[in-house]
Amino acid sequence: MATTGGGLADDRALLGRTSTAERVADILRTRIAEGYFPPGTRLSEDSIGGALGVSRNTLREAFRLLTHERLLVHELNRGVFVRLLAVEDVEDLYRTRRLVECAVVRGLGEPPFALASLSAAVAEGQQAAEHGDWTGVATANIHFHRELVALAGSEHTDELMRRVLAELRLAFHAVDEPRELHEPYLARNQEILDALRVGERTRAEQLLADYLDDSRSRLVDVYARHVTDGGR
Repeated sequence: MATTGGGLADDRALLGRTSTAERVADILRTRIAEGYFPPGTRLSEDSIGGALGVSRNTLREAFRLLTHERLLVHELNRGVFVRLLAVEDVEDLYRTRRLVECAVVRGLGEPPFALASLSAAVAEGQQAAEHGDWTGVATANIHFHRELVALAGSEHTDELMRRVLAELRLAFHAVDEPRELHEPYLARNQEILDALRVGERTRAEQLLADYLDDSRSRLVDVYARHVTDGGR
């Protein structure tokens, strides 16, 4: 029996709003990943909605999407806040990163690889370091790993890592001395890039695995002390 279009027309507005909400969520996710919204920040519907020129309903849908991604939390009668991670969250994020990033490098195929964006991220970090901008170095490092995963050419993997890296950025705000945390990885990013440039995929994967293990250990240690001190 043929069906009619009855009822579907009512969903047309929802489709449009959801599409807009996804774009708003992407903007906010990027802002979180870039470090603009620290953990515990209350997100004002009026100021964000006004700045982006979107309705309250659209913004609330975007908040809902990001809450599902564990970037935001809704507190009854208080509003929507950027999420505070637990130590276990940081450890789990690194487990995910190691699985995904190492698998991407392992599966790259035959060289040469398209490394222009990865090289640009390395240069971005070095330039930020020259200016003493260690928050900028952290952002460039996020870009490096995002571009590394992008070498797989998979939209699904790209989306996964955007979420993982945005959530991980929340932990960086606990670091009192960002230079100590991020500076060593400038040279290590360059090492991975150099290995890929000459087609040494296996070496690049091992460098990356060691890098992620060291980074996890350092950040978890700093973050655990931050949590013990009550987030001060």
